[in-house]
Amino acid sequence: MLDALSSVPVTLPREMPLTLLVIIDTEEEFDWSRPVDSANRAVTSIAAQHRAQAVFQRYGIVPTYVIDHPVASTPSAIAHLREYFDDGACEIGAHLHPWVSPPFEEPVNTYNSYPGNLPPALEREKLSRLTETITENFGQRPSVYKAGRYGVGASTANILEELEYDVDVSVVPYTDFSDDGGPDFTDCDDRLRWFGNHRQLLEIPLSVGFAGLAAGFGPALYPATMKPTSCRLRVPGIMARSRMLERIRLTPEGIDHAAHRRLTRSLMRQGQRIFSFTYHSPSLEAGHTPYVRNEDELAAFIDCIERYCDWFINDLGGVPSTPALLFGQLTAQSELAAA
Repeated sequence: MLDALSSVPVTLPREMPLTLLVIIDTEEEFDWSRPVDSANRAVTSIAAQHRAQAVFQRYGIVPTYVIDHPVASTPSAIAHLREYFDDGACEIGAHLHPWVSPPFEEPVNTYNSYPGNLPPALEREKLSRLTETITENFGQRPSVYKAGRYGVGASTANILEELEYDVDVSVVPYTDFSDDGGPDFTDCDDRLRWFGNHRQLLEIPLSVGFAGLAAGFGPALYPATMKPTSCRLRVPGIMARSRMLERIRLTPEGIDHAAHRRLTRSLMRQGQRIFSFTYHSPSLEAGHTPYVRNEDELAAFIDCIERYCDWFINDLGGVPSTPALLFGQLTAQSELAAA
């Protein structure tokens, strides 16, 4: 968790409706099975974003495209996203992939692909240049940040504060990326939190949680099921298939609609009102990610997005929002409570 020692859980208003945020990791295409490579800067899939954008517009959803440097600096990608942005149909945030973001001073490797592992001055300079590139090409300074590979580090909170960001959306609850040098979010839950030393910034975690009969024990029980011995005995799969315990992420990438519903209802029972739905932009064109390898999988992917939006808005009576709007709403509430 960013600034974990001084973060404070957000108290949501009692009248807070079920709220849906859509956050899209908007980035270059690359082979996910190979090491990161600074030569990978193609962004042809940005032209395919209309396939999901049309769904969002049918439900009044304004997605937030958190964009990295190849997207923010490529004229064709800018033109596609500017069309949505200028119409008020999307918002633009920042997404830092260090290996394709200047200045290029660090060795390109897995460890350094997590921005928070970089020397603080370099992490700051990369994000500063990305921020200025987005501001120049979209006419508005981004206020929402998502670290590439969810890679926040010890200096990230201070950097976000210095660069005048308002919201971070990098935390993946109950998930450990430390095997290859990434952050460990095992002890992070799905609650929104305030953080920052000089002003309030808002952490909105990805919607990740537990469903099943033992969902209430998930934070304590799940790590035990992921130990090497348990994995060899296929305990996680057995627990999930028996609907005893499964960890689910709110994404159409590898997760079906039935699982989305199980997760949402489970989190609702635990008091959650804010839901963050996310995926990677290259998944909107077949062949770029492991989740969408052909046209049939692409059709199923888009259908999964639409089914969740329809269910959340029309069946649950939820409302769409954005991280920036939510920050403004909760900040006003916090200031009113302190007055």
